[in-house]
Order: sequence, then C-alpha cells, then structure tokens
Amino acid sequence: MSLSRSPKTGTGSPWDGEFARYFGERAHSLRATAYLLCGDWHQAEDITQAALLKLYLAWPRLSRHDALDGYARKIVLRTFLSEHRRVWRKREKLTDEPPELPAETGGTEQEMLVRHALSGIAPKQRAVLVLRYFEDLSVEETASALGCSTGNVKSQGARGLATLRKRLGPHFSELALSGAHGDGR
Repeated sequence: MSLSRSPKTGTGSPWDGEFARYFGERAHSLRATAYLLCGDWHQAEDITQAALLKLYLAWPRLSRHDALDGYARKIVLRTFLSEHRRVWRKREKLTDEPPELPAETGGTEQEMLVRHALSGIAPKQRAVLVLRYFEDLSVEETASALGCSTGNVKSQGARGLATLRKRLGPHFSELALSGAHGDGR
C-alpha cells in the first residue's frame, strides 16, 4: 500500500506522516492477525491492505490515536468476516476431487498443525480464538472488537475450542502441554 500525494499541490495530507509511521509500526502485526483468521498469506495481505485503507480514510476523524490498535484490529476482523460472507454467497462447485491444499510456509510442525486445524473452524469462532489466545485479549476486549456480548464470546470460544480439540485429535494434549501457538510469521 502506498500513500499517494495530492495531484494539485504535490504534497500529501497533513496526517500522511503520522499514518505512515503507524503503518510502518503495525502493518506486520495486523497482517499476522489476518493470517491467523484466514490461513492464507495472500488473502491476509489483501485483508490488511483493505483495512489500512479504511483506517487511512477515517484517520482525520479519529480523535483518540491512543486507541488505534484496537480500532485497526476491529477493521481487520470486520474485513475478514465481510470477505468470508461474500465467498459464502458464491458457493463452491462440488467436484469429485478434493481441492489442492496451500503449501504451509514457516513455523514449527506444531504451529502448522494448529493453523491447519484453525482453518476448519467457523469464522466467528476462529475470530474469538485468535483474539483471545493469539492476541491475548480479555473477554471484554474481544466482545468489543467483535461488536457482540461477552456471553457470545464465551460461547463461541467454547465451541471453537471444542472443534479445535476434535480437529487436533490426539495431538491436542501434546500441544496443550507444550503451550504451542502461532507467532504470526
């Protein structure tokens, strides 16, 4: 994502420098969160760019720049959920051959196992798990980021963890003991 200059004056907006600094400091972290949500680096890049564009457009209206991380994370989440709804509407065509699985890049075997298991969980449950256990947000912070109640976060989290346990099968206990989780590579 590049910051464009105004064609009339040749200079950018007054907030370009401030936004560029924020972009440089947080784009990698937001992309890592997007990756944990969608499981694909290219899609994570698209989600992050769309979210940062929305943030840039809202920048002059933001009064609390001390709360930008939570706001940016909320934009990433909503962009992911919106994108998933669009894909859901298109419906995939059924074939007699399974789809090709994307090649996993980076991370330990345990991290790749968790990311693969996470990719099969419903989007809202996945969002709760990523925010609670990878981003280390509280139940209240997660509810605020998702725009839902704390009870919803707790129930979605419990369902997501149950599904994750099933998907990981016998690997769950060894992962729980080692405390393995993704590091946003």
